[in-house]
Amino acid sequence: MNRVSIRTLKNSKTFASNAQNHTHSKNLVPSSSSLQTIQNPNSISLSNPLYNFLPENQNPNNIVNLIYSSLKQDKTHLTLLQNDDIKGLIHHLGANEISRVLLRCQSDSVSALTFFNWVKNDLGLKPSTRNYCLILHVLAWSKEFEQAMKILNDLILLVKDTDEDVFRCLFLCCRDCNWDPIIFDLLLKAYVKVGMIKEGFRTFMQILEVGFVPSVIACNYLLNGLLKSNHIHLCWHVYGEMGRVGVIPNSYTFNILTHVFCKDGDIDKMNDFLEKMEEEGFEPDIVTYNTLINSYCGRGRLSDAFYLYRIMYRRSVFPDLVSYTALMNGLCKEGRVREAHQLFHTMVHRGLNPDVVSYNTLISGYCKEGKMLESKSLLYEMIGNGIFPDSFTCRVLIQGYRKEGWLISALNLVVEIEKFGVSISPDIYNYLIASLCEEDRPFAAKTLLERMSQRGYIPRVEIYNKLIESLCKSDCVADALTLKAEIVGGNTNPNLLTYKTLICCLCRMGRSMEAEKLLEEMLHFGLQPDPEICRAMIHGYCREKDAGKAESLLVLFAREFQIFDSESYSTLVRIVCEDGDAARFMELQEQMLKVGFAPNSLTCKYMIDGLRKNVGLVKERRILE
Repeated sequence: MNRVSIRTLKNSKTFASNAQNHTHSKNLVPSSSSLQTIQNPNSISLSNPLYNFLPENQNPNNIVNLIYSSLKQDKTHLTLLQNDDIKGLIHHLGANEISRVLLRCQSDSVSALTFFNWVKNDLGLKPSTRNYCLILHVLAWSKEFEQAMKILNDLILLVKDTDEDVFRCLFLCCRDCNWDPIIFDLLLKAYVKVGMIKEGFRTFMQILEVGFVPSVIACNYLLNGLLKSNHIHLCWHVYGEMGRVGVIPNSYTFNILTHVFCKDGDIDKMNDFLEKMEEEGFEPDIVTYNTLINSYCGRGRLSDAFYLYRIMYRRSVFPDLVSYTALMNGLCKEGRVREAHQLFHTMVHRGLNPDVVSYNTLISGYCKEGKMLESKSLLYEMIGNGIFPDSFTCRVLIQGYRKEGWLISALNLVVEIEKFGVSISPDIYNYLIASLCEEDRPFAAKTLLERMSQRGYIPRVEIYNKLIESLCKSDCVADALTLKAEIVGGNTNPNLLTYKTLICCLCRMGRSMEAEKLLEEMLHFGLQPDPEICRAMIHGYCREKDAGKAESLLVLFAREFQIFDSESYSTLVRIVCEDGDAARFMELQEQMLKVGFAPNSLTCKYMIDGLRKNVGLVKERRILE
């Protein structure tokens, strides 16, 4: 956009017509901002003629002159705050006065910005949207684009949840101050920068409707934002509008649209687009070709990708590291790792130095085929070339070793990599510990955890739980309890699964009293039991023939935690009925009904069996008598 003077703007009939017909403007009429702004209920109107009889430093009508004079003398916040003449009139400073000071500073962006920051930061007042727009115009006119972008971002976020229209206010302020249409380019960029892509598109349409033409750079910024947020149809709409209003696209525009074609999945139309691109004088560059090659490879169309690869040489566009890596990745996905490795050697022979991504592509391909020796050889080659493996390299190799059943080899590999000074990420150790637990090697996992803890590694509670679960599965509950104690005494908080695993194990091993103590500790930490814990404890006490304890716990779970587990209830009924004591069963049944348990088919079966047993016992006693 070209710079426009305010005189030209005021005399422009087109401008006035556009303002009247602007469909999104909500009646573009000058008005104070609805942010309103300065929270100063004591601010009074400055139209009272009696103010003129007051001394200058007491006359509210002089506040703008006093502030402006102070700014001209010394452009610092401190001077403004220490000016006694201004101090006495601060409560008269409203949105209109702030605007008047900013308009007085149109040709002095430093003073304008100093004043604006003083109002907002030192006085703690809330500038109106119009105040914001005026300072933005001053900064844009003075080419202070970085400062303007910061304030634009603040303004956009400030009015995000309101009905304020930033473009409308900027547009209206153009009638009152010097301005540069580049402010609208900055607004488009600001919307994209803060992730408000749809608002950016709406602003783009507003800019066109009032007769301005954004720059191709701003359009590219918007196109890229729409592409990344997956608004593909809006990309084509913007591109169409660019052609309609005469925005001439550049190579960046076409490269963005190439990405749009690829993301849209309509690669077959790509040839027509490339032809149009060439007709408009743009030759596809390395970015264009790489975008297309990567898209073809991602869709398994390797023949098309390699056709473009050959075309590049004919057009004197030489493939780079990105081109070769995309082709190697496509070959590896189809299981053609050897061919990918040959292409890797071709790339090196042509003077390109591989990076960690190109090495990772090959290593991953070999690992998927179970060729761990080749993967390990590539690892040493990349380290020898001064390229350190990243977390992806380590994870792919370790997963490859585990897939082949060589978990110990994976552990040894980690030790070897560490010797080269390569940092192993916590995710790798988490994966190794979890893998050892899944293979029922809890003590190997525990040793690895201890070794890593000495280096400051703090595992997540999920990793502790994996290890505790593995130890309990091997009935090594003492070691599991020790590990739990470490969690409680360390920086990691145990969770419900931690206690559940231990309680279930203890109950299974006939140590229900210890499980009950763990339950008390769990409750102390604010963790609520679940039906699985209830079931484990009731079954545990029932196996230990302690029906009384099981009954009291079942009542506790029902009353305190609203856990009504029918399986636990049935187990308790079965234990009580085994003795054939009908009176004891009836007493239990009455107690369970009170807390909310109802007999089901299984409890009825146990009851009938118990009554039969009771009848049999009575008959035996009579015979003996």
